[in-house]
Amino acid sequence: MIGFSKTGVPSSGIFAVTLMAMIFPAKDSVGIILPMLITGDIIAVIYYRRKVVWKYLIVLIPWVLIGVAAGYFFLEIVNDHQLKLTIGYLVLALIGLHFIRERFGEKFAGQGWFASWFNPFLGGMAGFATMIGNAAGGVMSIYLLAKKLPKEVFVGTGAWFFFLINLLKVPFSVQLGIITWDSLLFNAWMIVPIMAGAWIGIRVLAKLSDRWFQYCVLALSAAGSLKLIVH
Repeated sequence: MIGFSKTGVPSSGIFAVTLMAMIFPAKDSVGIILPMLITGDIIAVIYYRRKVVWKYLIVLIPWVLIGVAAGYFFLEIVNDHQLKLTIGYLVLALIGLHFIRERFGEKFAGQGWFASWFNPFLGGMAGFATMIGNAAGGVMSIYLLAKKLPKEVFVGTGAWFFFLINLLKVPFSVQLGIITWDSLLFNAWMIVPIMAGAWIGIRVLAKLSDRWFQYCVLALSAAGSLKLIVH
């Protein structure tokens, strides 16, 4: 599922996050899944290395770093139940924001107050969500959908974002004690399944129209978020 989400439909990764949080304690699952995500990221950036719009990532960097720092401190004080609820409600709120934006179109996006906080807010939330639960897929999906990118460029730009941000999270996760030698041994067994999922994702993406790609991204983001809330 992780491999598929990295090269196919990005928001499907929320189900991997949800399943891991069901099997392991929520905080432990964050550290266990991170190296698996990085493995998928490597495959995605190699395959989609030329399908990236760097300007859309560069503007997010300072806000993402602030969000990662906030998420680091949040993980030290939150319990597992609160963590799941936070991730679920966050992604649902952003899906709602996307539909509001679609309803009002460019007129809404062009308003000074909206344009001035859209990138900082989404960047901060992406950093926060990825640090507290590897759940920034829904956040970044809303951001990239707003840019109206073709599906391959959408996936490629997102792949580079998550590759860089997931590497940044490694020392934080080690310091928190949620990445251990035992978890890395478990991760090693997952390399081949991740590669298989990535292969399937590449082929599924090629057959999806841009419209159906957008529908899948939004539907899977919403379903995964609801699962976290009601679990």
